[in-house]
Amino acid sequence: MRWTVHGERSLYDTPWVRLRSLDVEQPDGARVDYDVVRLRDVAVTAAMDERRRVLMMWRHRFLTDTWAWELPMGLVEDGEEAVQAAARELEEETGWRPGSLRKLVYAEPAAGITDARHFVFRTDDARRTGAPTERNESDRLDWIPLSRLAGMIARREVVSSATLVGVMALLLDIGPTAG
Repeated sequence: MRWTVHGERSLYDTPWVRLRSLDVEQPDGARVDYDVVRLRDVAVTAAMDERRRVLMMWRHRFLTDTWAWELPMGLVEDGEEAVQAAARELEEETGWRPGSLRKLVYAEPAAGITDARHFVFRTDDARRTGAPTERNESDRLDWIPLSRLAGMIARREVVSSATLVGVMALLLDIGPTAG
């Protein structure tokens, strides 16, 4: 069953978020206004080492007042490809530069209300370039063994949807460090 969009009007716009009202026709023929949130794309990087550990950041999210482990991530800038943003964000937030990146998984975290797209990449050959240059993201980094991730998820130590999708894909991934 397909919904048809007949029009869209702006309710609120900032560089971070756009709230829109869509004039949609539902499959039963009813026409309704449907409010949606339009967001910029997010690029995420899962950096793995030879010991089957993933580089994660301990973060405070003030909106929900929660602390949890996250993969490095950030917005894709205008004119930038998601893979470029993933490499940039990894280095800015952690001080590690990927040698190569490959697609790990793609997700739409709440497709019924937002057009947010999350592009998750994997690197197995990141190298340390120095301290993180982004000082407002995290003050703690650690290489987390894949074997600990399930327990961390169960204890709500990993809660970000982009990170959950990424680490679950890592646990399923057949790649250079998978055994």
